[in-house]
Amino acid sequence: MASVKGACTMNNRTDLNRRSAISGLATSAVALALKGGSAGANSLIDAGEPKFKLGSVTYNILQGFDLTTLLDICQKTGISPIEFRTTHKHGVEPTLNAQARRDIKKQCADAGVDIWGCGSVCEFHAADESVVKKNIETCKAFLQLVSDIGGKGVKVRPNGFPKGVPVEKTVEQIGKALQVCGKAADAVGVEVWVEVHGAGTQEPAHMKSIMEQTNHKKVGITWNSNPTDVKKGSVAESFAMLQPWIRSCHINDLNNDAKGLYPYRELFRLLRESGYDRTTLIEVGQSIPDKEKCIAFLKDYKTLWQKLARA
Repeated sequence: MASVKGACTMNNRTDLNRRSAISGLATSAVALALKGGSAGANSLIDAGEPKFKLGSVTYNILQGFDLTTLLDICQKTGISPIEFRTTHKHGVEPTLNAQARRDIKKQCADAGVDIWGCGSVCEFHAADESVVKKNIETCKAFLQLVSDIGGKGVKVRPNGFPKGVPVEKTVEQIGKALQVCGKAADAVGVEVWVEVHGAGTQEPAHMKSIMEQTNHKKVGITWNSNPTDVKKGSVAESFAMLQPWIRSCHINDLNNDAKGLYPYRELFRLLRESGYDRTTLIEVGQSIPDKEKCIAFLKDYKTLWQKLARA
């Protein structure tokens, strides 16, 4: 699906002039807003280009491509920046030597694709202390990798509360581990992003408690577009709870907005209003191993993202 552009028609001449560079999105935006928006009259106004970008994680849509192919796909679709998820074919891993790290940094720069960071599976909720320590050390290795390749941060996560352990104890444990990781991130000039993830731990109230326990300037969260964000059809309550720590954002099936399953128009509006100027990263459940089909999918996705993010 090609992106369609045209002038927004407004009664006010000033608004018309201000929007003249934006081509034919008004009709689509208004139609989308009328379909389910409840943010008031302003939801019908084209807000123009958002300050945040559309990037992608490599999980799952790009997981099967080597780095050269992946970057070609990004160039052809205008998708940037990229979060390299561990274990995928691109091979961006802490095991890389110094020359390989320099090569990756240059290859991405030459392609005009920004490196957002790395998506690790480091987690700090385990009841076994040795497991937590091992994950901290792995996180430090990813932080150094991201610093070397010119990225911004490392995504970590909790993956649920362990059975038989008080929630408060686990929250405190995660917070202390994240403080250590935050200090390591500060030392190499990057950040740690805690994905709102896992049974129980993805509840906004629990994530808020984790971040309050952490209390480190280099540790924020990755908003993860979970069903548990939605309260009575809105994410406003959850967003307000976590907004002070939002440093990254994962988004999935944007069609869920029209289906009434997840209010992406509202989320994007809240991001705009909060001044969020980073990125929203595509994280969909499907893998598309065919390059051309992947490009077509991402172009369609971007078209819908532009409509929703501007609405």
